[in-house]
Amino acid sequence: MRERPVTTDVRALTADLRRRFDADFAVPPRSAAAPAEELLALRAGGERYALRLRQAQGLYAERPITSLPGPVGALLGVAAFSGAIVPVYDLGALLGRPADPSPRWLVLAAGTPALAVAFAELDGHVRARPGDLVAEPDTRGGRRALRGMVALPGGTRPIVDLPAVRATVLALTGSKPTKESGDADG
Repeated sequence: MRERPVTTDVRALTADLRRRFDADFAVPPRSAAAPAEELLALRAGGERYALRLRQAQGLYAERPITSLPGPVGALLGVAAFSGAIVPVYDLGALLGRPADPSPRWLVLAAGTPALAVAFAELDGHVRARPGDLVAEPDTRGGRRALRGMVALPGGTRPIVDLPAVRATVLALTGSKPTKESGDADG
């Protein structure tokens, strides 16, 4: 089979490519849109919540929890994370809701002292635009660990603030907060 000669003018094609390449650099760079907030949509104590991923160190499914007795009803026990023994608390109970009978998911909170929270269902990972977030502190009763709301498909959810959860746990256990355990992310 015989090949047909290419009739396209290589010089014209090269000149057009060069012109388009240069034109792309003549346009000012686009400014990045406001960053989206990365959230976990979850259910704890029968309620829907969202949790900021930047406040978490990890998400774990089916992590074994060794039960411990203690004065804090929300304490489920301890679990091992990278060789460290970390207390695990029922998130629903810390938020004033009923404890989940068998929480499947654990979130290891970023910061110190080490702390993990357990909850029943993970609805998924979502990205929220800044306009979807309403930042308002809510310090009423057991809901002092909630900071704002987020509009998501399926409805608006309160946002769980992990540094505030840690402060709640420290208050319940009578521990003194460390410099790093304060509300860094609000």
